[in-house]
Amino acid sequence: MTRMTLRFSIPLALALAGACATSAAATSIKADDPKLQYTGRIDFSQPAAPVISWPETGIAGNFSGSSLAVRLDDHDGKNFFNVFLDGDQDHPIILRAERGPETYPVAGRLAPGRHSFLITKRTEGAEGSTVFQGLELADDGQLLAPPPRAPHRIEFFGDSITSGMGDEAPDLGPDDQGKDKNSHMSYAGITARALNAEIHMTSQSGIGVMISWFPFTMPDFYDQLSAVGDNDSHWDFASWTPDVVVINLLQNDSWLIGRDHKLQPEPDEAARIANYRRFVARIRQLYPDAYIVCALGSMDATRPGSPWPGYVKAAVEQMHAAGDTRIDTIFFPFTGYGQHPRVKQHQANAALLSAFIREKMGW
Repeated sequence: MTRMTLRFSIPLALALAGACATSAAATSIKADDPKLQYTGRIDFSQPAAPVISWPETGIAGNFSGSSLAVRLDDHDGKNFFNVFLDGDQDHPIILRAERGPETYPVAGRLAPGRHSFLITKRTEGAEGSTVFQGLELADDGQLLAPPPRAPHRIEFFGDSITSGMGDEAPDLGPDDQGKDKNSHMSYAGITARALNAEIHMTSQSGIGVMISWFPFTMPDFYDQLSAVGDNDSHWDFASWTPDVVVINLLQNDSWLIGRDHKLQPEPDEAARIANYRRFVARIRQLYPDAYIVCALGSMDATRPGSPWPGYVKAAVEQMHAAGDTRIDTIFFPFTGYGQHPRVKQHQANAALLSAFIREKMGW
């Protein structure tokens, strides 16, 4: 049985009810239709069955007709997706993916004329992968030319903060539920939209540079095509080059090393700086012309007196001294909120980051 968690306006609710009550749409759109616009690290080894695993991976398009349904084949039944209709960013339809192939009615009884959609993966590789199998439109519907691509590109390397873990959870409530994770409303997603930039979100909750809450780190993970665990897949970095790279890591290192002393022998300050710089230098090697922003926060790694912002600053200063002038730092202040940032904190952080990038890049 198909289940959906829905958040939408009353008119859209009525349209959805109409979609569920009417007969199945008759126009099938395959996943390899050239009018579909994909964004993110996607496995296209089978073009008609692309595999989606990274947070904030997107599928966009324009269509005509009175209804829209989405076909997904989810591996574990743990993923959630947003569907935005006609540019309405405030009222997403939220799909909870069932395990296996399913067709999810999104809207029906739409007004005649042109419509648009954007599908984004709310969850991460930790929730597994999903095969996008295409769309179903009304019998008189058709897929139209895709929207223009955004003029800028930003890639984020990060952890749960970047992925949006718990950002839609109640204040002071549990924030580790898949239903409350929405990468689209993390500071990264908000920043990309504010700057009219296409986004790649290379992030994983719990990951660190030197140690993670599981047996692999970002230096093991950053180059994968698939976000599902530590695997041997390989992303082709030449296929998509960002203008700006934001690296927001070390929060988990700060807990597991600085607080819990889980990494033994424990790296001293020089080793912490060197390990962080080594990863940033690898990103610089891959993207020699990108502007790199080394960020940290807004959880307690940036609390007053924390040494971790100093490690980021030291690594960047060393790279400056070595001749790299297109790299800088930004720190999101710790507000005292002890859990994962909620949407309001992400919005504040995105405002800081967007202004910073706009000034540096002239966007």
